[in-house]
Amino acid sequence: MTATPSPSPASASSGDVSHREDRRRVLLAAPRGYCAGVDRAVIAVEKALEQYGAPVYVRHEIVHNKYVVKTLEKKGAIFVDETEEVPEGNIVIFSAHGVAPVVHEEAARGKLASIDATCPLVTKVHKEAVRFASDDYDILLIGHEGHEEVIGTSGEAPDHIQLVDGPEDVKNVEVRDPDKVVWLSQTTLSVDETMETVDALKGRFPNLLSPPSDDICYATQNRQVAVKQMGAEADLVIVVGSKNSSNSVRLVEVALGAGAKDAHLVDFADEVDEAWLEGVSTVGVTSGASVPEILVEGVLEWLAQRGYEDVETVTAAEESIAFSLPKELRRDLRSEAAGLVSTGSADATSPTAPSGGSSASGT
Repeated sequence: MTATPSPSPASASSGDVSHREDRRRVLLAAPRGYCAGVDRAVIAVEKALEQYGAPVYVRHEIVHNKYVVKTLEKKGAIFVDETEEVPEGNIVIFSAHGVAPVVHEEAARGKLASIDATCPLVTKVHKEAVRFASDDYDILLIGHEGHEEVIGTSGEAPDHIQLVDGPEDVKNVEVRDPDKVVWLSQTTLSVDETMETVDALKGRFPNLLSPPSDDICYATQNRQVAVKQMGAEADLVIVVGSKNSSNSVRLVEVALGAGAKDAHLVDFADEVDEAWLEGVSTVGVTSGASVPEILVEGVLEWLAQRGYEDVETVTAAEESIAFSLPKELRRDLRSEAAGLVSTGSADATSPTAPSGGSSASGT
C-alpha cells in the first residue's frame, strides 16, 4: 500500500556512496518509511472500516504520524485518548504501540469489541516482561517516560518494572537483588542510546541479564544504519516524520552523530526551510517507520524544483518481513469469505458489529 517514489534513483551500494563535487544531489536512504508493524496497524483500521463501517474507534493514534491519522479520520476512524470515551457496543482498535492489560479489562467492562493492532515485536517485549516478572526479576525498562509503548509494557508487570530514561537515570535505579536483574527496552530507541544505558547499568549491576534477543526492532535498526551510512556525506539530512514519533526523532540524532552538518524533522515538504539549503550540495532524505512514501515523494519533488534532481539510493538492508492481520480481523475476514463461497454471491453482506459489539472478538 506504500506508494512508489516518482524519481528513479540510481541504486548505490551501502558502502559505495561516492562524493562528487560541484553538483546538487540527494542521498535517499533505504530502507525508510513504513515498517511491517505500522503497515499491519494501518491496514487493520482500514479493513475494520470496510468490514463494519464507520465509525471505528481507535485508542490513541494508531501510529505516530499526522498524515496517517488525518487520512483515517476522513475515512471514519475516531481517535480517543481513553477507552472510556468509546460508546458501549462499539469497536475499539488498540494502537501499534501496545496497551497494558488494564486497557483490555476496560474494553471488556465497556462491552466493546476490541481489535489489538499492537506490533508483534512490541508484543514480544510484553511477553518477556511477563516471563521475567513471573521469575521474580527486577526489570529495568530502558525508554522514554510517557511514551505509549513504555506505558503499555510497564503495565504488564508494574510491581517488577522500573523505567530507566537514559544513562543519566542509572544512578537512580534501586533493585532488590543485584544478581537478579534484567533489562528490556522500548523498541523505537536508537541502538547507540540503548547500549550506552545498558553499559552504564552493567557498571552498577555486573550480573545484569540481557533479553533473549535485542528489543530494538529490525526496522528501527535498519533505518538508523542507512542514515549513518549517508550521514557523513550529507551537508543536510531531512527526516520525514512527526515530532511525537520516537523513531523519527532518533533518526535526526543519528544523522547528526554520523557527521551530517545539519538535520531537521518535517511532517510535510512545505515545512522545509529554503535557508537550510544555503551552501548545501548533498541532501540526505529518509523517513520514520510510520511515514507513508507519498510524504517522501513530496520532499523529493520539492528538492528537485530547487535543483536537487540527482537522486542516489543508499541501501543498508533489504526488508521482506510482513505480519498477518490481528486475529480478530482475520477471523471475521475468513467468515466473510466463507459466506461469499456458500452463497455464491459477490454481493453478500459483510459482517457488521451488532449493538453488543461482539462481531470482532473481544480480548
